Amino acid sequence: MLFTSGEFLFVYLPVCLVAFFLIARVAGRAAAALWLSCASLFFYAWWRPEHAVLLLSSIAANYLFGAMILRARQARNGLARPLLVGAVVVNLGVLGYFKYANFFVDTVSSLVGSPIGTIDVLLPLGISFFTFTQIAYLVDVHAGKVSERNPLHYVLFVTYYPHLIAGPLLHHADMMPQFAKPDIYRAHLRTLTIGLAFLAMGLAKKTLIADSVAPLADDVFAQVATHPVTTSAAWLGMLAYTLQIYFDFSGYSDMAVGLSLLIGVRLPYNFDSPYKAANISDFWRRWHITLSRFLRDYLYIALGGNRHGRLRRYSNLLVTMLLGGLWHGASWTFVVWGGLHGLYLCVHHAWQWAHESIPEQFIPTGRLWKTSTHVFGVSLTLLCVMIAWAFFRATSFESAWSIMASLLGHGAPATAATVPCGAMAWVAAFGAIALFAKNSQQLIDGQLTPALDRVARGAWGSEWPAALCGALVAGIVLLALICASRNVTEFIYFNF
Repeated sequence: MLFTSGEFLFVYLPVCLVAFFLIARVAGRAAAALWLSCASLFFYAWWRPEHAVLLLSSIAANYLFGAMILRARQARNGLARPLLVGAVVVNLGVLGYFKYANFFVDTVSSLVGSPIGTIDVLLPLGISFFTFTQIAYLVDVHAGKVSERNPLHYVLFVTYYPHLIAGPLLHHADMMPQFAKPDIYRAHLRTLTIGLAFLAMGLAKKTLIADSVAPLADDVFAQVATHPVTTSAAWLGMLAYTLQIYFDFSGYSDMAVGLSLLIGVRLPYNFDSPYKAANISDFWRRWHITLSRFLRDYLYIALGGNRHGRLRRYSNLLVTMLLGGLWHGASWTFVVWGGLHGLYLCVHHAWQWAHESIPEQFIPTGRLWKTSTHVFGVSLTLLCVMIAWAFFRATSFESAWSIMASLLGHGAPATAATVPCGAMAWVAAFGAIALFAKNSQQLIDGQLTPALDRVARGAWGSEWPAALCGALVAGIVLLALICASRNVTEFIYFNF
């Protein structure tokens, strides 16, 4: 069931919300939380019911692991760390089987030059997200950072449908205390309005922008799989995919935040205009923010971070990003994508170190210098990100190298058939939105939320939020009807 589908927007979502608030009023908060957990499991099982069994087994096993680690930690019997290691190994083993078994067999077959057997493991949706979420929980139990152990809230924390399939990667400290607050079990016009605003913006990004440029990218990458393309076609395809994944992921992130706010639960923002970043470190502070936080807190720092000198820091960055690339998909092209970003980060940190050693009197100042260096930094960062996207999107190294060659002018010769001007105009317009427009949280937190606060103080008529809610619902219905007239497409991050 997709967030953009009619059955979700017109059936699942209204039933889920109305029943949640009614059950909370009639039967209490625990019953409402149980209903929301069951509704989230139903949402997950819509694709394949058998995968819901895997999800429930993972939840039960990890909650039990958490209890055992906590008891061992309190008893100080030395078993807490072995239990944590064992739990992490089990989680990674399950993830490795479902996500990487096919990849392992194919890799070994290519190395030995002949098939070693066949295996066809179907990847369960969201397995990377709910596995990493629970690993972080177990690590924090071991570190003594877990303050709530309510099993119902834990189940809801893991299964919560707005984030379950494609993130954000939730932290127990951000979410479980919210499920204990009485306020979320009552409907509030303010949070409903803000949630609908995020939902409408995310739906627009996905249906009107991401799905509009997707055919341009798909066509070019389908061609490079069989033959070279012209330089203009390669640039059109790469720009189209750069915008497609931006608005696809941004749209999902907005919709996840909005759907959660309808209940009154705030998810962490996972996207903050990453194409405005002036360097690659800033890009990763803006792109998939919760994954960046996880990789930093539970991998990079665990490897030693920057505590053991520059060379060790660079190696830790490379290992972290290589594993981050492999997390995205079971393919060597994803490993290269992660490796490129690791290399970018190393170069950036080396440049920062060299720049800091330059005496201040030799560094130009002034507004023109700052503006020009900022523009150069944004342009260079975006170009590096685009190069890496070529490997992220390509289905093989041959396709990635082919489109890279075409981007550099070594592709197919130009013919009379040129890139349509209309397509380039749309790409330019959408690119301007990504580079210069305010993002969703800036618009909503910076403008809509203060306006609602003025209403609460009586500065405006009390009917204004209800009218806005009605307008937002109408907009969502219109966008959903647009979806119904097209082929509903999955979000890109559903594949990870």
